[in-house]
Amino acid sequence: MNRSVYIITPSNQSGKSIISLGLMQMLQRTTPRVAFFKPVIEDKEEKDNHIDAVLSHFKIPMEYEEAYAFSRSELNELRNHGRINYVYEEIIEKYKKLEERFDFVLVEGSDFNEETSVFEVDFNASLATSLGMPALLVIKDNFDSVDELVEHVQLQLHSFVAKNIKIIGVFVSRCTKDVSAAEKALKARLPKELIVAIIPNSEELSHPTMKEIADELKAHVLFGNDKLDTVARNSIIGGMQLANYLNRISPDCVAVMPGDRSDLVIGTMLANMSPNYPRVAGLVLTGGFLPERSVVNLMDGSQHTLPILAVSTGTFETASRIANIQPKIYAGNEYKIRLAIDIFESSVGTDALSEKINSVKSETITPIMFQHNLLVKAKKGQKHIVLPESEDDRILKAASRLAKDKIGYLTVLGKPEEVKQKVNDLGLYWDDERIQIVDPLNSKKYEDYYTTLYELRKSKGMELAAAADLMTDSSYYGTMMVYKGDADGMVSGAAHTTAHTIKPALQFVKTRAGFNTVSSVFFMLLPDRVVLYGDCAIVPNPTAEQLAEIAISSADSAKTFGIDTPRVAMLSYSSGTSGTGEEVEKVRSATAIVKERRPDILVEGPIQYDAAVDPVVGRSKMPGSEVAGQANVLIFPDLNTGNNTYKAVQRETGALAVGPMLQGLNKPINDLSRGATIEDIYNTVVITAIQSTNK
Repeated sequence: MNRSVYIITPSNQSGKSIISLGLMQMLQRTTPRVAFFKPVIEDKEEKDNHIDAVLSHFKIPMEYEEAYAFSRSELNELRNHGRINYVYEEIIEKYKKLEERFDFVLVEGSDFNEETSVFEVDFNASLATSLGMPALLVIKDNFDSVDELVEHVQLQLHSFVAKNIKIIGVFVSRCTKDVSAAEKALKARLPKELIVAIIPNSEELSHPTMKEIADELKAHVLFGNDKLDTVARNSIIGGMQLANYLNRISPDCVAVMPGDRSDLVIGTMLANMSPNYPRVAGLVLTGGFLPERSVVNLMDGSQHTLPILAVSTGTFETASRIANIQPKIYAGNEYKIRLAIDIFESSVGTDALSEKINSVKSETITPIMFQHNLLVKAKKGQKHIVLPESEDDRILKAASRLAKDKIGYLTVLGKPEEVKQKVNDLGLYWDDERIQIVDPLNSKKYEDYYTTLYELRKSKGMELAAAADLMTDSSYYGTMMVYKGDADGMVSGAAHTTAHTIKPALQFVKTRAGFNTVSSVFFMLLPDRVVLYGDCAIVPNPTAEQLAEIAISSADSAKTFGIDTPRVAMLSYSSGTSGTGEEVEKVRSATAIVKERRPDILVEGPIQYDAAVDPVVGRSKMPGSEVAGQANVLIFPDLNTGNNTYKAVQRETGALAVGPMLQGLNKPINDLSRGATIEDIYNTVVITAIQSTNK
């Protein structure tokens, strides 16, 4: 069952608070524990009204600080300093903590105080996509006609869908038009699968309470503290004679008058008690004046005390500020909260909406969530990884970052004094508890290691002296650390060839049971999803048997790293039975072997790349296939095709290629490209740590 939904809007003052309150009420009826999360709030100096209202009214067992991540100013500052990735990481981490504790998380996008910011709209869209959750789109009705409204909704819907957001419902809020006509027009021109609802404009919710007036004016409350939740529907100014003033009193108005006009104050209080005049919401006394003491005593002794506020500003300035108040729904105002929920429930088919939210299923894992999950798993495992190439600055820089992030423990191979000197020259953070430096030749385990190598390889003609010589090689020493259990995995190749990294592993770590092929996969972090490419780095021209092993290993790797349902496409230049030839037959044979050895794996082949990843093409070329159009594990027929494809996709789309990760070995040994960046090394160590955890 889907466990979250994101409320998103492209406009300011959209009325999405009503949607949030109504949704929370709906969700709590069927879900025991529902959390509320608003990634970005206006200001940290004052509590966010809406968070406070939701948490308190629905008695949600979470702290206020858990319900948000950043203020708007913090977001903009971090963005301006190029640290937007940090923003995503922190938001995702906070969200995931709530997801672990609660059955459902209701997420509300940020508000806009000024004209809609393109960045903030895109940011909220990106967050919804990154969190991999369905969204409800809220559009405010400020259009002259139903046609204009519908056209705007269509435009916004298209825009958000183009950003890869799964929109499951559209709410038009603050609607001033005929609700049935607007709803009919929208349903006729929007996709049938969407939930469509019209929330009528509420005059009651669009007026401030006396508390909001007091807060805006920073007023001193003289009387009526217990009645500040009274709604002020309009305001009147008292400046004329009493007889003329009394005729202007309207239902639930707030009367603004100079504090020294005792006649108007007393007249307002008497009118409020009389059945001949409408009820007054409150008084605001201006100019820094107060009525005479006798009048104050009269006010204090009245049984019908009004909220009476005192301010230092002038009458007209005060009235103007009251007129410009943007009303909010705040904690403790049960009347407005209940009214908002009632409006939602009378306008929205909650049964259909609940069913729609719960029915959303997604097997796609987003790149940001994928990276977040990697770090969480690696930190949890706290594995020990050996890095043999201390002579490379990139290795030391990556080790520094890994230690600082507390990903696990590291052994760097090299002469300690030389490594420490280089660390100092580079100005790197260094943690001696997390990073140990070992010189293979002078280590306490050197003799044990080369003796072990000799015993393992003597049947192949290796002599003891040759084993001792080989064990001075950092690749052999690091691999032996993994073999003996002194390290959980090894990452090498930044300064050495693939053959140099893999050869020791093939000699004594060997392949895992039932496999004869060591292969590799890249995790391709595309803009909207993560897919696996195999093999793009190791086996030049695999046989059908090897290709089948690559496919099986890759499917297992996909599950290890969070893709619950691997869908394997065995790629070729033809799909299904449309093509013939030696290469096509190899792929067809490999597909049959996978199906025979692992009937639990969803696999299709031969299949072309477009049919594998494009739903429309997939349905056209291979109707009824469980893989076509939705493949997430792509197996290339040879190294030439795979290597060129991954590099082309990486360069042309800006995708991040994480890997290669070796698979098929008994213990995790991973090879780096000699052009690897610090980020590549960091990610490969993280992957290696997770591999060892799952072993």
